Amino acid sequence: MKACLCKSFGPASSLVIEQIDEPVAGPGEVVVRVEACALNFFDTLIIQGRYQFKPEFPFSPSAEFAGIVDAVGPGVTDVAAGERVMGYMKWGAAREKVLVRSADVIRIPEGVSFEVAAGLAVTYGTTLHAYKDRADLQPGETVAVLGASGGVGQAAVEIASVMGAKVIACASSEDKLAFARSLGADLTIDYSKEPLKERLKELTGGAGADVVYDPVGGTHSEQALRAAAWEGRFLVIGFAAGDIPKIPLNIVMLKGVDVLGVFWGAAVERDPEGHRNNMTRLLDWVQEGRLKPHIHAVYPLEEIAVALDEIAARKVRGKVILKPRAT
Repeated sequence: MKACLCKSFGPASSLVIEQIDEPVAGPGEVVVRVEACALNFFDTLIIQGRYQFKPEFPFSPSAEFAGIVDAVGPGVTDVAAGERVMGYMKWGAAREKVLVRSADVIRIPEGVSFEVAAGLAVTYGTTLHAYKDRADLQPGETVAVLGASGGVGQAAVEIASVMGAKVIACASSEDKLAFARSLGADLTIDYSKEPLKERLKELTGGAGADVVYDPVGGTHSEQALRAAAWEGRFLVIGFAAGDIPKIPLNIVMLKGVDVLGVFWGAAVERDPEGHRNNMTRLLDWVQEGRLKPHIHAVYPLEEIAVALDEIAARKVRGKVILKPRAT
């Protein structure tokens, strides 16, 4: 079968496409014929050895996939060959077939494309876990989303809207904010031109945001925290700005704010049933037309370097999808 392989750490241009042996399903495992897989920003890091995980060589990038069950191993009864499924793996999906545990795949309902399903796990899974499991977001509450046009940021705007919240999208340019408005943002703040704390206070009538969703870090974190509502929730998603902020705890005390860490990867391992429930809910929302994930582009597997360079250059709006098999 065809696979994209990283044989040594380096730029996307060093990746190769080669033929490798097909996997064989062992006990409790399934082989999935990959119809679509997704790329994320961390894929640009993992191939350079700059990510928290450093797989053994050779490995394939991509952590999200969707496809058709090709074969099942002994003892597998929860899924059958021929079923449409999606799933998450830390890396390894950029190939024509993947080998995973049967417990790690989730059926795709009718009407949901492989391309959309392949891009749901990481950014949308992280966001639903953050809102539902960590912040207990309620309809009618106000959410401030930092980095609102980025990978998780756009998912945060979309899912907050689906959950009935009022969304204030915060980003660094008008074109990014226009994209956020197209996803359902009610109000926007350009924090490259406007003071974040003051504008958040102004747009909430002085009350502040009930939930702050922060995948950015850097200097904006403290300003957003200072604009959180009494007993608000501050969600720590990541540090796209590169700097991990130092938060004065007196702000947390004086506002009664809960600062909540969101480590989705660990949550998937510690609460697999909760993860499955969240994925099912996301797929249902897509099937019902309530959630319409934006796909930036679909590339053949042979153009993975082009796709990764687009992500690294931060030119992407939405999910980047690969098609390992010619259509």
